[in-house]
Amino acid sequence: MSERCPECEGKRYIVTSSKKCPECKGSGKSKSIDLMKLSEKDVANFLSSGSACPKCEGTGEIKEKDTCSKCKGKGVMYSCRTCGAAIDKLVGEEDEICESCRRKQIVYKLDDSCTIDEIEIGKLYHCVVNSNVAFGTFVDINSKIRGLIHSSNIKEVPSIGDSLVVSVKEIRNNNKLDLLLRNISAYQVVEIEKELPELKSSKLSEKVGKTVRVHGEVIQVKQTAGPTIFTIDDEAGQISAAAFESAGERAYRHIDTDMIVSVTGEVQLRGENVQLEVHSMKRLTGDYENVIRSRIEKAIDSRAEPHGIDFLIRSDVLEKLRPAMEQVAREIRKAIIRSKPILLRHHADADGMTAAVAIERAILPLIKEVNGADGEYYFYKRAPSKAPFYELTDVTRDVSFALEDAARHGQKMPLVVSVDNGSTLEDLPSFRIAQVYDIDMVVIDHHHPDKEVDQFLKAHVNPAHVGGDYSITAGMLCTEVARMINPDVEKEILHLPAVAAVGDRADSDEARDYIKLVSNRYSLQDLKEMALALDYAAYWLKFSSGKGIVDDILDMGDHSTHRELVDLFCEQANGMINEQLEACMTHVKVQKLPNGAILNVLDVENHAHKFTFPPPGKTSGEVHDRLCQKYEGQPVVTLGYGPDFAVIRSKNVKMNIPKMVRELHDEIEGSGVSGGGHLVVGSIKFVEGMRTQVLAKLAEKIGAVEVE
Repeated sequence: MSERCPECEGKRYIVTSSKKCPECKGSGKSKSIDLMKLSEKDVANFLSSGSACPKCEGTGEIKEKDTCSKCKGKGVMYSCRTCGAAIDKLVGEEDEICESCRRKQIVYKLDDSCTIDEIEIGKLYHCVVNSNVAFGTFVDINSKIRGLIHSSNIKEVPSIGDSLVVSVKEIRNNNKLDLLLRNISAYQVVEIEKELPELKSSKLSEKVGKTVRVHGEVIQVKQTAGPTIFTIDDEAGQISAAAFESAGERAYRHIDTDMIVSVTGEVQLRGENVQLEVHSMKRLTGDYENVIRSRIEKAIDSRAEPHGIDFLIRSDVLEKLRPAMEQVAREIRKAIIRSKPILLRHHADADGMTAAVAIERAILPLIKEVNGADGEYYFYKRAPSKAPFYELTDVTRDVSFALEDAARHGQKMPLVVSVDNGSTLEDLPSFRIAQVYDIDMVVIDHHHPDKEVDQFLKAHVNPAHVGGDYSITAGMLCTEVARMINPDVEKEILHLPAVAAVGDRADSDEARDYIKLVSNRYSLQDLKEMALALDYAAYWLKFSSGKGIVDDILDMGDHSTHRELVDLFCEQANGMINEQLEACMTHVKVQKLPNGAILNVLDVENHAHKFTFPPPGKTSGEVHDRLCQKYEGQPVVTLGYGPDFAVIRSKNVKMNIPKMVRELHDEIEGSGVSGGGHLVVGSIKFVEGMRTQVLAKLAEKIGAVEVE
């Protein structure tokens, strides 16, 4: 590059001083002149104005001049067009390159998107040896461009895979390249990619057969028996990009999930779907990565916004919970858009199952919309938890499966959606393990919450946070969240809150309103039978989700199948409950506590059938219901205990079971007390050898609380 010298303004000299011209004495006029030697025009000028002094050229001054030191008398400043450094002189007429850059020449490395059109004769290119033949060496400048170095230009035959620098001697009519081997020790590499407009995923279907470039975030890498399939997300949607190295071999090993990439390829149709056949893929870093990532995040945040809905019933508690519910819905929608697997964990009872099914019904259509018809099998799983909290057994299995899926299918770690559990201190050990593996978690629960869990959660919905209580159940909350995620499922999940309400014996205005909402379709008895059938099925399903059976129990398919299955399950469940109560009711010990409450105690380990339905918790609940009918209107507490556990049910007694558990742990040294639940319904664990002391102290605390 060149520019006029700023010092001498292009004159090539600097005036240092001046003095009066000694010839004309400063007049600038010549005193004598031979008119015979002038032209007619000059004679006329002389006669009118006189002649200019030849020594000072009419200025009357003699100037002392020095050569400009800045431009060295050239009047022009040169700088290197490569590095910008100043150049003293040009080697060639237009060769504006400094000596340093001349020693370090430019070698071009062509991206796989480049074609023969980007090749120029005389330029230097990076290449890799492909093969050696009798008449020379074939080299690859990129995956599409191959040329020949003739044997006459090779002193020593290179090895296959060697990197070389070549110059282009000739481009023949058939686009064959004649190359010359260049032995250059110092040079700088300039990467070149084909200039293509950036295209959004939503426009790919309009460019079938064309070569395009897209920018986005890699959200999955899946190796098939043939190509490697990269799923790339931009602000408009997802792109399936197929890259082929060789059958079953991982392409672009340096590219992994969460990276921002630039992909060039040809748009192809695969059945009804559009796929990008990858020509080149590069990871983007620095400012460009930040710009694209920010652009994608902004678009995903907009697409993930939950739907604005009116709740199915009027409730001040639900309105206060709306921001937290919207945040859970937002996190779930965002996970779906990003193709992040969703693991839905729920308590294995009627409330937990209805809560999970409501969320499941909302998200499955969206998962299939984003990931195709088989997306459910790769990006969603529902799993019940036997305990009303996230057990270590559960999290260990979940992490193990997630790591296997990440290794096998290139998936991200899942978003765990925990419903009807996840709010208590008992969940903390599992949350800590999940955090080690960067597993995000959201919770929708109605068990009495402990604030310590919030640091592990992306979002947390619990009615106790806004002055509500356990009588607004997880099934109710999840149905409303499901409608925020996908309002199209409202009709099929409308009855789930009512089933949850009767299943969890919720006594609140909200519970009654949800039951009334579907009274034209289901009677109270219908709802109770569905809840009982769910509890019965959950016992036998163990760790299985039982999707088909649960759907039929909840009338999500054929109504006649639903009715027949519920009738059968209720018949069997009631028969087993009656048999259990017949065996254990005579062993219930009753005493009246100082506060007037009636305490009923049953040793379920020794006076109830084991390893069958109903389990100890359900047995204690059924005994409690019978005794509440017997002592109608009075405060009643039922305690079913075993060697190292106790189940508590109460009515008309103002207890705080989580608080009692903490006090028992602190007051009875070596008891190992833990547990929790709702304020008036819960369970505790302890070491077997301290059972007598723990139960005695527990009865004492129950007798000291206020009754209604």
